[in-house]
Amino acid sequence: MADAMGSSADLEGRQNNCCTDQGGEEGGIKEQDRLLPIANVGRIMKQILPPNAKISKEAKETMQECVSEFISFVTGEASDKCHKEKRKTVNGDDICWALSTLGFDDYAEPMRRYLQKYREMEGDRAASGSHGSRANSLDSRDEARGEQQRDQSSGACQFMFNALERNDASTSRRF
Repeated sequence: MADAMGSSADLEGRQNNCCTDQGGEEGGIKEQDRLLPIANVGRIMKQILPPNAKISKEAKETMQECVSEFISFVTGEASDKCHKEKRKTVNGDDICWALSTLGFDDYAEPMRRYLQKYREMEGDRAASGSHGSRANSLDSRDEARGEQQRDQSSGACQFMFNALERNDASTSRRF
C-alpha cells in the first residue's frame, strides 16, 4: 500500500500543507477552514448510534480531525492526477480513482455506484425541466429502495451516502 500512496516525501508534504495538530494556522489556512463543521460531524455520528447514546466532545473533535484529513488525503491524490493530466477540475471519477489507488477499494466501488445513481438523477432532473418533477424524484427514490433491498439480500458491502436534493430534505440511501 505504501507504493500506491506515492513517496513518503509526497505524503509528508501533503500532510504538512493542510493540517496541524496545534489548532492554529498553518500555511495561511485557518483551522475552521480546513475542518468540517463539528456540528455536521456530530450529526453524522449520531445517525449510526442508538437514540439514547451520547458522544463526547473529544470523540467529535477526534472524528472531525480524522474525516477532514481523510478528505484532504484523497482529494490531494485526485488533484495530483488532474495536475498530471493538465486538468483544473477534480471530478467524481477522480475521487473514485484516488480511493482505489490509495487502497480504499472497499469504498471506491460503492462510491462509483453512488456517483452513477447521482448522475442518473441529475440527468432525469435536467430532462424534466429546471425545477424538476416531484413525481420523477419519487420514482427515482422507489427504484433506489428496491435496488437497496436487492443489494442487502445479496450480502454486498453497504455504505450510507446522503443524497441531497435541492427541493427536498436530505434522504439517506444505501448504494
